[in-house]
Amino acid sequence: MLQRRRYMDSAAFVNMSDHPIIRWHEAGAEKSACWRSEKSLPAPKCVQVGDDRMPADIAYRLACEGTALLWRGDFQNARQLLQALARRADKKRLVHKSQKLTLSPAEAFHRYRLAQSQRARILDKLLIPFGADHSIPLRRAPDVRLACVEAYGPATEAYIASLRELQGLIGAYEWRKKGVEVPTLNARIHPHYGVFAPIRSEYVELVAQAPLPKLAATQSVAFDIGTGTGVLAAVLARRGIRHIVATDQDLRALNCARDNMTRLGLANQIDVVQADLFPEGQAALIVCNPPWIPARPSSPLEHAVFDPNSRMLHGFLHGLSAHLAPGGEGWLILSDFAEHLGLRTRAELLAVIEAAGLKVLSKTDVKPSHPRVSDTIDPLHATRAAELTSLWRLTIK
Repeated sequence: MLQRRRYMDSAAFVNMSDHPIIRWHEAGAEKSACWRSEKSLPAPKCVQVGDDRMPADIAYRLACEGTALLWRGDFQNARQLLQALARRADKKRLVHKSQKLTLSPAEAFHRYRLAQSQRARILDKLLIPFGADHSIPLRRAPDVRLACVEAYGPATEAYIASLRELQGLIGAYEWRKKGVEVPTLNARIHPHYGVFAPIRSEYVELVAQAPLPKLAATQSVAFDIGTGTGVLAAVLARRGIRHIVATDQDLRALNCARDNMTRLGLANQIDVVQADLFPEGQAALIVCNPPWIPARPSSPLEHAVFDPNSRMLHGFLHGLSAHLAPGGEGWLILSDFAEHLGLRTRAELLAVIEAAGLKVLSKTDVKPSHPRVSDTIDPLHATRAAELTSLWRLTIK
C-alpha cells in the first residue's frame, strides 16, 4: 500500500560523485541515490514512494504541499498521472484567470511567468528511478539510454530525476535526430539538448536577405556572437562570407554548432570558439541575436530567451566599436516583445546604441509566424500579435 508518512531529511544535499543526494524511506529502510536535474532543481527534501494505486487527487495534493513522489509502478501509468497533475494545475490557473482583473502588459507577463513556475514546481515532483546505465527499472519503460547519454553523458551509478525533465530530454533527442528544416539553407539544423532550436524562421530570413556591407567584398570576415546551433553562421557562409568566427560560452552550444557545421560541409569556413561575446580581432560584419526578454531565467535552459538586465544586448552594442573593421556593420536581430510588455522601451534601446558610439543605417521588420501568434487562449496573445522582429544595421559613427 501507499506509504502515508512523509520523511524530511535536512541532509538531502550531501554530495556524492558531484551530484546531490536524494534520500527517502522505503520498506522500512532509509535509501538514497544521486539526484540529477538539468534545470538545477534542488534535491527534494521530502519524498514519498508511490505506485499505480495512488489516486491523482492525492498525488496532486502532496505535490502542491512540496512532497516529491518517487514512482515504483508502471511507467505508462506514471505518464498518465503526470497528465492528470497537469490538468489539475491548469484548471486551477483557469479559475484564477476567470477573475476579472485589469493588468498592464508587464503585470500580465509576470503573472504568467509565476503561474508557469508554480505549474512546473508541481509537475516536477513526480520522480523516476534510473539505473547506472540510464535504464529505467519500471514496467513498460522505454529505452531512453541514448537520449540520456546525449544529455547527461555516461553514468556510473543509479540516480533519480523528474519524469517531466525526462520527457523534455526525450523530445530534445528526437529534435536532434530529425533536425529542424531551415528553408534558407535548404538543409536541416540539428539542435542538441539545451541549445535553442531555430524554429522561428523569421529571424533567419532577415539575416539571409539583408544587404551585406560593401567591406565584406574585400574583407570577407564575419563574427556570429552567441551562435547556438550555428544557424546564422551557416547562413552567412552560404551567402559567400569566406571566414566566420562563431562564438558561444555554453559547451553544449559549441558542440552543437561544430556538429552542424560538419553536417553542412562548412567546418573549414567557420571556426567555432568559446568566448564571452567577441573573439579577438575585427570583422566586416558582426551578427548577434541576443535573448529578447530582460528578465531572470527560471532554469539554465531558458538563457536563450531571458537575459537579466539585458547583459548580452548591452555587451554586444558596447563592444561593436572595438571589433568592427572601419566601414563594417553590426547586425542586431531583436524582437520588440519586451517593449510591448513594458520591460524595455524603444527610447532605452536607442540610448544604448547612441552611448555605444553607433548609428543606425536601417531597420527591417518582419511579423512572426509561429503558432502562438494566433493562440487567442494565450494570456499574452495581444502582445504576441503585436510583436515585430527587426534586423538593425549598425555602424560606427
